[in-house]
Amino acid sequence: MKEHIKNILQKGKSESAEWVDRQEMLSLFHQPEKEFHLKESLLKDLQKTETGDISSTELKKLFAKIWAKIERNQKQSNPRIKYLYTAIGIAAALVIGLFIGIYVSSLNSKTEPVYYAAHSPKGSVSEMILPDGSVIFLNADSKIRYSIEGENGIREVFLTGEAWFDVAKNKKKPFIVHTPFYDVHVTGTQFNVKAYETDKEVTTTLEEGQVIIQSSENLKLANDIILKPGEQVVLNTETKAATIKTVNTSWFTSWKDNKLIFVNMNMKELIVLLERKYGVEIDVKSKETLQLHFDGTIKNESIIEIMEIMKKTLPINYKIVGQKIEITNNKTKK
Repeated sequence: MKEHIKNILQKGKSESAEWVDRQEMLSLFHQPEKEFHLKESLLKDLQKTETGDISSTELKKLFAKIWAKIERNQKQSNPRIKYLYTAIGIAAALVIGLFIGIYVSSLNSKTEPVYYAAHSPKGSVSEMILPDGSVIFLNADSKIRYSIEGENGIREVFLTGEAWFDVAKNKKKPFIVHTPFYDVHVTGTQFNVKAYETDKEVTTTLEEGQVIIQSSENLKLANDIILKPGEQVVLNTETKAATIKTVNTSWFTSWKDNKLIFVNMNMKELIVLLERKYGVEIDVKSKETLQLHFDGTIKNESIIEIMEIMKKTLPINYKIVGQKIEITNNKTKK
């Protein structure tokens, strides 16, 4: 069994691994009978990466932290919302294999940065713990490419979609989040970045610390934008105009806790959000319906329960046609 597990890990954590190999590796973390041999194999790999900068004790602590996160998420899983959080355990498990590869690669080659990718599909929210202790929650239909030793030794993330960050402080190693429109520079803080390619706005919301919004290769800002806790910058991707405002940050970060808060959200934006969260396709038959606005909070409700709530509060009807939800206007409803 030991050799079998070792072979699966070697194939799954490879940078060129096929998705089927990665899935086989991840499945090991959900088989209690293999836990002992799996931990043994991983710890041996970790000890091989020991250097003057990274002690064996530190690596074991990081390993224990990640493993505890996996077990906690599995125990807390509610069958009703389990499908939404499947990716949390998977992502945390994936990090174990990936950060082993990161250290091995970075020790062998100091000149070329090593980047790794993660994807949270529609209907999922993923949590990742990076080797430096930073935590990233990746929202549905989002992708990141990251390195703890990027260009010039910095920590950097390339984001498409939405992510919440709790960055470990390290003044010697800045942390940069690259979006298609601007870069977010931090040293250690908590913030949320929403940068979906199909959205007309790119939004950064700061909870703690300080971030600096700077020009990227694709967009030159007139000046750097410095955010304070409780502030949000919204960039219109069409006009390139940026607006800074004070907000209730929980409205924009609660998604990581499987909770969504809507405050006067128009139907067009709401439909996009629901499609991402539940991995469904929604077709609105009336342009008039898209002008409606909705206030509410989603916690553990299913998509059907959400549709029923909307039906009671808005002048709409809905029906399920095949794999699609169709929404029509109910003009008789007041």
